[in-house]
Amino acid sequence: MNRCRTNGTQVLFCLLLGVVFGATSAIGEEVGERWGTEVREREYYPIVSLPMPADTVIEAGAFAVLPDGRTAVGTRHGEIYLISGVDDEKPVPEYQLFATGLDEIFGLTWKDGVFYVTQSCELTRVSDTDKDGRADRFDTVSDAWGYANYHEYAFGSEFDAEGNQFVTLGLSESYYSHALYRGFVMKVSPDGKTTAFASGLRSPGGVGLDEHGALFYIESQGPWNCSCSLKAISSGSFHGHPASFEWYPYAPELGPVPEQPKSGSRIVQEKQRVSQLVPYAVVFPYIRMGRSITGFSVNRTGGKFGPFENQLFLGDYTLSVLMRATTEQVNGVWQGACYPFREGLSTGVLNVEFTAGGHLLAGGTNRGWPVRGIKPFALERLQWSGRMPFEINRITIEPDGFRLTFTKPVDAVTAGALETYSLTSFTHPYHGAYGGPEVDRSAIAVKSVSLAEDGMSATIVVDRLVQGFVYEFDLGRLRSGDGEELLHRNAYYTVNEIPSALGSQSP
Repeated sequence: MNRCRTNGTQVLFCLLLGVVFGATSAIGEEVGERWGTEVREREYYPIVSLPMPADTVIEAGAFAVLPDGRTAVGTRHGEIYLISGVDDEKPVPEYQLFATGLDEIFGLTWKDGVFYVTQSCELTRVSDTDKDGRADRFDTVSDAWGYANYHEYAFGSEFDAEGNQFVTLGLSESYYSHALYRGFVMKVSPDGKTTAFASGLRSPGGVGLDEHGALFYIESQGPWNCSCSLKAISSGSFHGHPASFEWYPYAPELGPVPEQPKSGSRIVQEKQRVSQLVPYAVVFPYIRMGRSITGFSVNRTGGKFGPFENQLFLGDYTLSVLMRATTEQVNGVWQGACYPFREGLSTGVLNVEFTAGGHLLAGGTNRGWPVRGIKPFALERLQWSGRMPFEINRITIEPDGFRLTFTKPVDAVTAGALETYSLTSFTHPYHGAYGGPEVDRSAIAVKSVSLAEDGMSATIVVDRLVQGFVYEFDLGRLRSGDGEELLHRNAYYTVNEIPSALGSQSP
């Protein structure tokens, strides 16, 4: 996934990644292969740069689409810009500075004519009472949490069906929580009442609702998290990092402090001991599927963005890439899959949002940590060219295997061959060290394949399904009915639960 670009500096960076993280493939061949994939991606989803006014720095951290079709952008510098013309064929956007004086905006939502802004220190209502196009009123909705360190980012969700918002609070440092509620998810009700909702966060990168309306957040790789992951948030849930335990006396609504997890165990075993512990819903294998995954948005464009309706689109800061993810609930537990989508973004991606015209807007910066993208900041638009890519559309679990759907009918010969489906499983240690290896890796045998009559899906039976493991798919041999190879041959499904033959999955 961490495809190198032809720029010499970027190739050197990728070579170093390969050395540091133990890449075993021939680096030169990998660079060539991945560069070729990026070229192919352009045929289906070209990237259009949105020019900015001279001497204007927009490090986008959050987006909101307004009823009139304009896009609002919240920045790390604490500004809100209103942008017109984002969806024009050859965009030359108009930028209107709406608000300044905020701090590290990582949540932006429009409701009833005002903005709700999540910044590091508080959730703020920002309005324009005299209707002159500039904000003139800033009301604190909630400042219930502490803030004292640059690393203490706060990410805010959109409103749920009951009018609540959720704020995920990063730790003071990777291992410590020095300020009130750091490492918690806070629930802010419509009247501003703020209560603790969940604990155990390390360094969230985004929070929001998925295609089913369930609440998820992105967790970053680090202590107690060997890879980045998508985690489902429920009331009273614990998400793996014990640094936030000290704030439980201030949050009686969470109930008793969870048992201290045992470092060096596995998430499946610790879930039996720590009842509040929630397993990773979707694991993003480190480097292959990002290093610092950030904000996400659900594709509800009605087909304007191609075949991936109702799927999550996510950005990655370090590798300057975009990915897809799908979720399902099995035996009451969330799990799902992730898929590569687009290389070649110009800077570190902090957030993404679908525009009124059905394009995907991505923005970010390189400030703070090194990134692959060569620009210090950028706003870019991805659009569907109208050509149908041959892709793995979605993977769901079956009692004895998986069902794979595709974006185009498959070739019956290659799709019907067992050797087409190369599967490997692995897991991670659950430990307090920073990051960690993929362990217990083994090959998975495919016992049978059944194709749908229309060629749009295949159901495979495998020799074993094991809870707590990621199943890595490599379908490099598969071809479409017209002889095309997959645009992206890999996908990764996280198994937390296995459905019974009677069925126990969400629709």
